Amino acid sequence: MTETFFVDVWSDVVCPFCYLGTRQLTNALDEFEFRDDLVLRHRAFELDPDSPRDSGQTLDERLAQKYAMPIERARSLNEKLESDAAALGMTWSMKQARPTNTFDAHRLIAHASTQDLGDAMSERLFRAYFSEGQLLGDTDTLSALAMDAGVADADTLWQGDNFAADVRADENQANELGITGVPTMLFDDKFMVVGAQGSEQILDVLTRAWARR
Repeated sequence: MTETFFVDVWSDVVCPFCYLGTRQLTNALDEFEFRDDLVLRHRAFELDPDSPRDSGQTLDERLAQKYAMPIERARSLNEKLESDAAALGMTWSMKQARPTNTFDAHRLIAHASTQDLGDAMSERLFRAYFSEGQLLGDTDTLSALAMDAGVADADTLWQGDNFAADVRADENQANELGITGVPTMLFDDKFMVVGAQGSEQILDVLTRAWARR
């Protein structure tokens, strides 16, 4: 056990349950007495590493294809997720969402984290995808979103492979821990919550992890 209490969150910025779970975690942390004594770390996880930067598909089409379901069923599931998001104060537009490759988006979050802006960058990317229909596989788009979040020097990422190793290290660690679905939240290297389990459940596990120290 390290002296620092870490909250590690593996997620992908095109994963609806990750956005829901991240918002639930934020709400739980707001209620946690020792919020200022822990460190939140964003960990990369790609739902589909082989996804093209612009598939040309809608999210309904991608979901229907992936799970061999009628597109009407996919549309219904996405509408349910929009309702779940609204309950947390978010407005999503799943019809606008553009499936994409997220490797560079994860590099950007890692870059932002070195400026203590990982939370802001992650939130901005989630909102860009689920609420605004922006293409997160496009580097110009990512640079503009970085500016929105106050992140400096994002353009330098696209000139090389900075933080690529960090993304792969996060994914390798997820594999070692047996993480196959996201969001996965690891509290103090001991307690784990998988999925968007709700703010109360997350706060309960967080409190128990703190007490176990």
